[in-house]
Amino acid sequence: MPSIAKVEPLTSARALRGPFDYRLPESLQRVGVDVGSLLVVPFGRRRVLGVVVELADRTEIDPERLAAPLEALEQGVPADLVGLAVWMARAYCSTPARALGLVLPPGVGPSGERPRVRSKQRLVAELVRADGEMTAKQRAVLDALADGPVAAADLPLDHGGLRRLAARGLIVLERRDVRRRPPSAAVGAAEASPPALTSAQEAAVARIEHAFDEPAQLLLHGVTGSGKTEVYLRAAAAALRRDRGAIVLVPEIALTPQTVTRFQARFGDTVAVLHSQLSDGERYDEWRRLRTGEARICVGPRSAVFAPVGELGLVVVDEEHDASYKHEGDPRYDARTVAARRARQAGAVLVAGSATPRPESFHRLERLALPERVDGRPLPPVQVLDMRGAAHALHPETAEALHAVRRNGEKAIVLLNRRGWANFLSCRSCGRVWECPQCDVALVLHRAANEVACHHCGHREPAPARCPDCASLAVARHGAGTERLHRELDETLGAAGFPVFRLDSDTGTARGRVGDVLRAFDAAPAGVLLGTQVVAKGHDFPEVTLGVVLDADATLRFPDFRAEERTFALIAQLAGRAGRGPRGGRVLVQALDPRALSIRHAARHDADGFVTGELERRAALSYPPFAELIRVVCTSERAGAASHAAGAVAAAIDAPGATVLGPAPLFRLRGRERAQVVVKATDGPTAVRTVGAAVQRAAGDRQHRQATFSVDVDPQ
Repeated sequence: MPSIAKVEPLTSARALRGPFDYRLPESLQRVGVDVGSLLVVPFGRRRVLGVVVELADRTEIDPERLAAPLEALEQGVPADLVGLAVWMARAYCSTPARALGLVLPPGVGPSGERPRVRSKQRLVAELVRADGEMTAKQRAVLDALADGPVAAADLPLDHGGLRRLAARGLIVLERRDVRRRPPSAAVGAAEASPPALTSAQEAAVARIEHAFDEPAQLLLHGVTGSGKTEVYLRAAAAALRRDRGAIVLVPEIALTPQTVTRFQARFGDTVAVLHSQLSDGERYDEWRRLRTGEARICVGPRSAVFAPVGELGLVVVDEEHDASYKHEGDPRYDARTVAARRARQAGAVLVAGSATPRPESFHRLERLALPERVDGRPLPPVQVLDMRGAAHALHPETAEALHAVRRNGEKAIVLLNRRGWANFLSCRSCGRVWECPQCDVALVLHRAANEVACHHCGHREPAPARCPDCASLAVARHGAGTERLHRELDETLGAAGFPVFRLDSDTGTARGRVGDVLRAFDAAPAGVLLGTQVVAKGHDFPEVTLGVVLDADATLRFPDFRAEERTFALIAQLAGRAGRGPRGGRVLVQALDPRALSIRHAARHDADGFVTGELERRAALSYPPFAELIRVVCTSERAGAASHAAGAVAAAIDAPGATVLGPAPLFRLRGRERAQVVVKATDGPTAVRTVGAAVQRAAGDRQHRQATFSVDVDPQ
């Protein structure tokens, strides 16, 4: 039995360099400490939690001088996830401790030695025999147990009476684990039986099944309504037939209800769900069901890529174009890349699906095409409306189309990717603009709460009635968000009993609220669903006959090489929500620049043409997938410190073939000044190592002790 455990202490220090050797006494060797075990270890003057990343028979230090772990926790991390975390630390210029923190069991963390969550138990009675004399209540208890065990609290006898029955050998009382089930989030009716496949779906399923024998990474490129989810379901069934598990990733929690409904209808309790809106107990129980093999399929957003699925055979990334797969904390991992790595590590099949695939996926993965909708209906026609010179948020044709939907008793989805009432406020007399005191951005008006808020740091203050600089009452409101448009639509459409549902982060943050809104819209005989980009993400409502995108080219005004890609995807995805039912449908796109290339391609449903042109442009400019981008952001509360630290990082980067851009200033955020350095390199792994070393050197330099460093590989 190995006598040395190499342990990564779960600390946040970037400068720490582990793992550290600990001597395993016989008592811990007997309990079976292995890779992934969680140990409480002495670390300096502290007791900290650590993860075993390797076992060894020898060490360079005298074993008698090594400290021994204080305790081994019952729950641990699967060994394959330990290896994945160590890879993530290297790939994303982070630390092993921070990466390992992402794969810990729910309720376990570096802040405490012991898990905050344990299994829930309940006293349960089970029938042994039903003979002999007894009272009416005792007989009622035995009758209640005839069909199986029952919780003691649900029986018509107190605990004393139940113990007397147990003493007579009539029943058995014992404490058993009780599953804390996630709340039901079903949206839409479950299918009675699997539908027949189209020829394109059959070909896709056949290719995926072949890949179980020769692992491959595949792109399922199917138009909206082409039945990608049914392909995922058939692929998961194929994995289960081979005694292998599956992970199904969706971009956001908002998509979980419909996906979970379909998977649970097909596979029952073998499906577990993991996402952040579950309680700690629910998440722990679902994690443990996966860890023990009771559940074999995990459905969830980004973090579900770390689900402890044993014998992993399939990893699905649905709506793989969505930017929410990128994690904002350290390490700033991309779940799509991690999914590909995990699939490769397990010898599993990767299936990335989208109607609007990323150029990176289009370029790198083998494509499986689903060119038509399963019902044979055409994609809805898209009309682009010119908004130059418009004085109102809705084009006259859009307003008339919404009124037609109301008159006909139909449904519509309206997308405005901007929440709040007004974009910003200004004083008409002196020109003052209300800005966040912590960030260099304008405050957004939220009229219902009578406040202005920062959408970056969360700062809020009462909405002004007059200008504090010149005392003028002429406070102007500029632009419109979902809150304002909801009021206007409700006044013009809702007055006739036509409901207008709103879905954005202001209305959908409460637990289960997103599912509530989607279920209400699905159940309504007619209505409008208004919201930010979440309304365009994978929902299947056959009654929707009209899709509307407002301010469609807003994303083109951002200085981002992915702006064209995002604009195309947003329009194409929303367009795919309309015309799925027998009534058909159409799509209206409002834009200030109706001739923009991405808008024209989206209006023609031409994903191939758009991505082909986008790849040519990126190849010419050396952008992903033809180069790697690495972004280093330095922040500090002290003026000039961030720029100084960023300059030190830039000066230390010397990677062959790499271009270093910056340092350049960024707008102040949460009271901290910021500066960034961007590295563009054709040799990604070498550049990542070089940047990591440069950041490490700068972070360890005392003259930069007031600065913090953040590294983002493949920034979104």
